[in-house]
Amino acid sequence: MTNKKYLNRWNASLQGNYGKPAITLVKGKGIVVTDADGKIYMDFLGGIATNILGHAHPAIVKAVTKQVSTLSHVSNFYAHPNAIELAEKLTAMTGDKKAKVFFCQSGAEANEAALKLSRRTGRVRIVAAQGAFHGRTMGALSLTGQPSKREPFLPLIKGVKHVPFGDIDAMRKAVSKKTAMVIIEPIMGEAGVIVPPADYLQQLRQLCDKNGSLLVIDAVQTGMGRTGDWFGYEYSGITPDVITLAKGLGGGLPLGAMIALGKAAELFQPGDHGSTFGGNPVTTAAAIATIDFIESQQILNKVKKQAVNLIQELALIPGVKEVRGAGLLLGIELVSLKASDVSDSMREAGVLVNAANATTIRIAPALIVSDTQIAKFISIFKKVISDAE
Repeated sequence: MTNKKYLNRWNASLQGNYGKPAITLVKGKGIVVTDADGKIYMDFLGGIATNILGHAHPAIVKAVTKQVSTLSHVSNFYAHPNAIELAEKLTAMTGDKKAKVFFCQSGAEANEAALKLSRRTGRVRIVAAQGAFHGRTMGALSLTGQPSKREPFLPLIKGVKHVPFGDIDAMRKAVSKKTAMVIIEPIMGEAGVIVPPADYLQQLRQLCDKNGSLLVIDAVQTGMGRTGDWFGYEYSGITPDVITLAKGLGGGLPLGAMIALGKAAELFQPGDHGSTFGGNPVTTAAAIATIDFIESQQILNKVKKQAVNLIQELALIPGVKEVRGAGLLLGIELVSLKASDVSDSMREAGVLVNAANATTIRIAPALIVSDTQIAKFISIFKKVISDAE
């Protein structure tokens, strides 16, 4: 079966919300994937920061295979060991012994859970950032600060105000004693990998403390070691009230989490929220294996070192205006070329990347990417830019 035949079947049977894909991927190993025509690519998008250990990682395959042959699913009427172990690992990663976890399946669901949790404060107003992406379900979409995604589905939840990202003065004007929560990405991924000022999160923490508002860190894209830290906010020294996770958490399987810290951990009461598949034994087995591998192989230190090399080398390429981000979540801002054209050319050259916006290429390869593969990526990217100009 060829790419063309698969895509014809796709168009005939799937709804048009994604548009028509360019290729059909049929297998992968590490960061290398193969399409239906047999063409091989380096996957430098990683399922949009999701395949944190790449494709078919042995540790994940082993854990999932063992679990699915033992216990595949239980309802949330019952406990199971994996959910408990994973929750303990996540709370330990926050450094807060009072933290507690709610499991779901996606980032949108994690942010929906955070939204509902904030209502338990007795307040309803929310402040988020312009350009932010928090999901597409109606509650998460209300938090998302991108008009093109919001406007077709108005009216959304009332009481959500969007202010410029990184502008603490705008936040001070928007946040009050009536604000239930402020939700922010440590780095805005979908908006083009936008990094806030160094002291932004610290000042935001102080502002939320002053007004008694929850500070929610959306670490869906920055989490699970992608920036070289577990969640992506650690450099600031703050402790948030809520952390939302998904994407890389399940090592490629659908798993999300909303972690509430301190007093926020006690806000949900029995019956307040739920998820049939949240914390499933198989997906949590994958997450445990992922975390164990990252820790045992000291992957976080490796990611930080590779980021330095990537940023330095990419910034030297003529046609590149700047390189933003942290760890293996980077946005390459182009001087004049269209990002969509560069993304297409990279795919033709055997590398998968993403045009986050009209001028920015986003990369988020698996954390197991090798130095050799990074060097090859830089070489191909440099040639594609040179040829285009």
